[in-house]
Amino acid sequence: MKKETKSGIIVFIIILLCAGACLWYTKFHQKESSAKYSAANPTGNPSGFSTDTIDVKKSGSEYIAALYVEGTIENANSTYNQAWLLSTISRLKKDSNNVAIAMYVNSPGGGVYQADEVYFALKDYKSAGKKLYVYMGPLAASGGYYISCPADKIYANRNTLTGSIGVIAGQLIDATELLDNIGITIEAIHSGRNKLMGNFYSEITSEQKDIMQSISDECYEQFVSIVANERNMKLEDVKKLADGRVYTATQATRNHLIDGIRDWNTMIGEIRADVNISDCKVITYKYEHKQTFRESMFGIFTDLQNKSLASKLGIPVSVLNDLEGFNSYPAYLYRQ
Repeated sequence: MKKETKSGIIVFIIILLCAGACLWYTKFHQKESSAKYSAANPTGNPSGFSTDTIDVKKSGSEYIAALYVEGTIENANSTYNQAWLLSTISRLKKDSNNVAIAMYVNSPGGGVYQADEVYFALKDYKSAGKKLYVYMGPLAASGGYYISCPADKIYANRNTLTGSIGVIAGQLIDATELLDNIGITIEAIHSGRNKLMGNFYSEITSEQKDIMQSISDECYEQFVSIVANERNMKLEDVKKLADGRVYTATQATRNHLIDGIRDWNTMIGEIRADVNISDCKVITYKYEHKQTFRESMFGIFTDLQNKSLASKLGIPVSVLNDLEGFNSYPAYLYRQ
């Protein structure tokens, strides 16, 4: 048997084994995308908190919604879903038993459009006279901070990183020189001299840089204005802080970007005192994505393709993944 044929059979068997493993995992271990109605805490279940499942419709009593926002803020990914989040906020507003949201934020930010939608949804929720508190996880930066701004109080763990007030208007990659060197020519028929702006096979002009800068500046002004209004700060003071850097919880408190350092339980106690219901339940709303068999297989094939391509290009696969992760839309996103 030829060496190439033998290798092909081995690869095929490996793919079949991976497919079987993914099917088994999907069938037996993944949960439906849903809200879980149980009392919970970002760092565990403390004493005095029930972990029993609660049927909200039958409970007939007032409760605090522990709403989790985790991952990159965009239309949908494995940890975040825009439609689910917006509909959940809307349902909580209409639920007369709900008295407050305790929003746990652990996010590097995300799209300008999506972050602004969440911001307005939370403003609408508060218009019903309900309370909104935010507790920041390890990272609540850029868009993660943006959506936290409407809160009555913003608290963080002492090791939280937040801030990163700034905008990425989209990364432009010019690979024309590389393509010339390897003898590849791409011709795109188009009308409008800036129609191909952002394509890696077109040179980046000074006009295009100015266009993207104008978009970035407009989004930036929107961000700093929201921070100034929601945090009762002067616009010029916010702009001094808003150079894109992240702040520790201590630094953020000192600069009035958050209200202090707390633990989750202390914040819940403060909300209970604020709504004057000492035994108010806490019910968790957390998006959980059920990965389909197709998604599992697509992820495996994509990973194999990226490793093969990175090897041919002579670059680490992590570099290739970073290039593919560049966003082409304006984003309040913290990139390390």
